[in-house]
Amino acid sequence: MSDSKNFSPIERIKQKSDALRGTLVESLEDEITGAIAEDDTALLKFHGMYQQDDRDLRERRAEKKLERLYSFMIRLRLPGGFMTPQQWIATHHIAGEYSTGVIKITTRQTLQLHGLLKSKIKPTIKAFNEVQLDSIAACGDVNRNVVCAAHPMQSAIHEQVHAYAARISELLLPKTKAYYEIWLDDEKIADKKQEEDPLYQDRYLPRKFKIGIAIPPNNDLDVLINDLALIAIIENDKLLGFNIAIGGGLGTTHGNAETYPRLATVIGFVAGEEKLMKAIYEIVTIQRDYGNRSDRKLARLKYTVDKYGVDWYRTELEKRTGFKLEEARPFSFTDRTDLYGWRQNHKGLWYYTPFIESGRVLDDEKQALKTALLEIAGTGKANFRFTCNQNLILADIGKKDKPAIEKILQKYRVIDNTEAASAVRKNSIACVALPTCPLALAEAQRYLPDLIGKIEPLLAKHELSEENIIIRMTGCPNGCGRPFSAEIGFVGTAAGHYNMYLCADHEGTRLNRLYKENLDEAAILKELDLLFWLYRKERAAGEKFGDFALRQRWYKA
Repeated sequence: MSDSKNFSPIERIKQKSDALRGTLVESLEDEITGAIAEDDTALLKFHGMYQQDDRDLRERRAEKKLERLYSFMIRLRLPGGFMTPQQWIATHHIAGEYSTGVIKITTRQTLQLHGLLKSKIKPTIKAFNEVQLDSIAACGDVNRNVVCAAHPMQSAIHEQVHAYAARISELLLPKTKAYYEIWLDDEKIADKKQEEDPLYQDRYLPRKFKIGIAIPPNNDLDVLINDLALIAIIENDKLLGFNIAIGGGLGTTHGNAETYPRLATVIGFVAGEEKLMKAIYEIVTIQRDYGNRSDRKLARLKYTVDKYGVDWYRTELEKRTGFKLEEARPFSFTDRTDLYGWRQNHKGLWYYTPFIESGRVLDDEKQALKTALLEIAGTGKANFRFTCNQNLILADIGKKDKPAIEKILQKYRVIDNTEAASAVRKNSIACVALPTCPLALAEAQRYLPDLIGKIEPLLAKHELSEENIIIRMTGCPNGCGRPFSAEIGFVGTAAGHYNMYLCADHEGTRLNRLYKENLDEAAILKELDLLFWLYRKERAAGEKFGDFALRQRWYKA
């Protein structure tokens, strides 16, 4: 177990935080600064928020001897990425009143708003609370938003599998009432025994913890990049149970060989809800007890698994649960792309998935997406389901209501925009990066759309426009946009420069490898021109780009 003498500073902040309260109330009341106290910035994450500032304006404000332009990002807890039309309407108006107005769909199947001033945090959370939405544990060293296979068309029992996301989220929520006291003005708990938390205790987890639930053969959520991956085993439309995999995670650090991306390792199969929930709970307790609390760069579950070994982890899990894991059941993934356009499920309900570049919901010259979605929500005829590829599914639409929804989508050019988007553009993902992310070394969501616009002619030149090549970009190596599991991954190293990664498979069961370092745009396009030419010339029939790249050994030794 971790040596308490060598705990990182954040560990001490958590333990003395009075169950995540810290001095957040005092920080909010301080009108001299737009920021909150330094220790409180760590605690704020557990409440679903990050303190940020506009990095585009840092130097200009510093020259004028002004404080940085601080603001806050808030992220919702949406297990399985589901929202009612009434909740979408509320989110639309909250975004317009309190944030930048742009609604951001994340790679973890939820929504976040940027640009909240400190004085607007409480009104924002209260407004979300009125429609039964919260941001509890959406960030921080706890289990975060539980993601699940998004599209109901994937299985006749999608609803049964999807329901586990909410159950798991509830099981692993922190017991502290600090969120309700600080943001919703509830009375402070007098009896601390009511807040005793046998799972997180007073130390919480060493780092964030992520859980995903997949329904083969689609791997739309990249399930194996999660700390804990649950793979539904279904036969004849009956859920037999779940394969359990542990130790996924993509974050790394430039120049630190001790850090690396890793896919989860399957350790067994569990049947029955009671056993599954017990196994999930105890997997978290093992990480709580054995995860690295001295070095946060090495604190994710993947490092715990590699330090102690997969066999040790399985044995420890079986000791804590009191039952043996069964042998893993066979499964396979064949794809991990979103199902765009109109689709119909086994119940006859209709679903429309529009393309939303980088997950940014706004009105622009191409489409009035934000206006369209508000109008659709106003009909009350469609639920909203979010995908881990930064899209949403207009869901559960009855046959008689489909024409009205389609008319709105056509009116605001949403269908035109989706049909006009190329295959490679639809398969692209970018993290937020600059100007708000403090970790970003380079652009991502503001740049990738332009870069895709220069990649598309290269694909057309080599007759590859219909290829579903998966391209992802992040502004730093923390991996929020899942670049290390992309067929072509770009990871920022400095302004305008990226490391380029190749050789991941199309199904999400193999990571990519470093190909070239510190490339600018001209070098990126030059490399891709050559690689696409070789791919078109020498690939085998049906061979995906990532598989071809691996066969050609397009990686650094």
